[in-house]
Amino acid sequence: MSQILWFRRDLRISDNAILCNAKEKVLPIFIFDKNILQSLPKDDTRVTFLYKSVLKLKNQLKSIGLDLAIFYDEPLNVFKDLKQKGFDEVLCSVDFDSYAKKRDEQIEQVLPLRRFLDSFILNPNEHLKKDGTPYKVFTPFYKSLKMITSSSSIEALKTNEKLEKVAFDYEKTPSLEQIGFEAQNLPDFLKKDAFDLLDDFKKKIHNYKVDRDFFHINATSNISTHLRFGLISPKQIFNYFKAFNDENSEFFIREIFWREFYNYILVHYPYSQTSNFNKLEMTWNENEDDFQKWCEGKTGVPIIDAAMIHLNNTGTMHNRLRMVVASFLTKNLFVDWKKGEKYFALKLLDYEASSNIGGWQWGASTGADASPYFRVFNPYIQSKKFDKDGIFIKSVLPQLKEMDAKLFHIENGASSNLFVDYPKSIVDISQSRKQAIEKFKRAKNENI
Repeated sequence: MSQILWFRRDLRISDNAILCNAKEKVLPIFIFDKNILQSLPKDDTRVTFLYKSVLKLKNQLKSIGLDLAIFYDEPLNVFKDLKQKGFDEVLCSVDFDSYAKKRDEQIEQVLPLRRFLDSFILNPNEHLKKDGTPYKVFTPFYKSLKMITSSSSIEALKTNEKLEKVAFDYEKTPSLEQIGFEAQNLPDFLKKDAFDLLDDFKKKIHNYKVDRDFFHINATSNISTHLRFGLISPKQIFNYFKAFNDENSEFFIREIFWREFYNYILVHYPYSQTSNFNKLEMTWNENEDDFQKWCEGKTGVPIIDAAMIHLNNTGTMHNRLRMVVASFLTKNLFVDWKKGEKYFALKLLDYEASSNIGGWQWGASTGADASPYFRVFNPYIQSKKFDKDGIFIKSVLPQLKEMDAKLFHIENGASSNLFVDYPKSIVDISQSRKQAIEKFKRAKNENI
């Protein structure tokens, strides 16, 4: 028997499901998928990170007597060709978004495909309510997992040490330029190993619960991009922090299960990828100029503009800022959350479909266990509470560097300064909040 080990979102050799379940002769492969890459800009930093991570995986596999064949093609073409070479089946980690499911169904028409749960801790189909239906609210969902969350560790998978690589042309590796991309400088945290990032985070975990809300404090783990591409498994992160056995570590672990929850929702309610989870019928603002000003950080609201410009420049955004800018787009500008989700998908280094969709539907009050529709973040209150001295805002908007930070937290305060060219807000915060609440209330009543 000869198996193809198709690495996708599991770019590591430790705690790896396909390396654990593989037998005898194997061909490890990675495919730079033309169907995905063709929609991305040539300077997409994520592709540089992915490319370097794939080469790192190749070296790791060599260290255990295997190798990695790397392709640049449509997956269907690759497997049609490999079938002619006599392979019997394909082992891979399961992926849950709509493109991945359609792709895998096509591959199964060519070769048997065995999927293993690897990118998440939970099998969504094994955690249901007593009546056999899926959870829709996070807290009862999380409480139902007490047997897992209260454990001191989750057993990691071991690689089958008896694997043998098949003869193949492993040296034929496309360059980054050959797959259509330009090499980008990676931010420092993407140059680090995943466990080095966890070691860095360990030093600040004791203040995590408080510091995580302040925009100018680097209080987070920076691990999400590594987790998204599988350079580390969620089980490994769980085990690492369970060893500390303190309140802040438990709080961080709970955040890991929000990721699990959003994946769980996408699996059980796949329509939520492109439609309102709660099926509200909304009439959104179609003014493209409003959306573009939000994208470009030209709204006239300092914290919104700083957050969006920072995203555009770095591919990162603080979690609370994600909630604030999502609330502003969907409830002050009343623009469809799907447009914001799509923009984040293009920009975020750690973009993950289920988490991004879940987060946006939460902010727009259209999702599972979402923010109540009458909860609208006031961006000025948020900046006053979490960037009181304007440290974050001034770091991104240098034209406001000499301005009294108090003006950032007053509607049109920054634009009132005669010595600074800063626009007025494109929307009245108080009035738009009232309008949004009325629109959601009306839609909710019509949906009953």
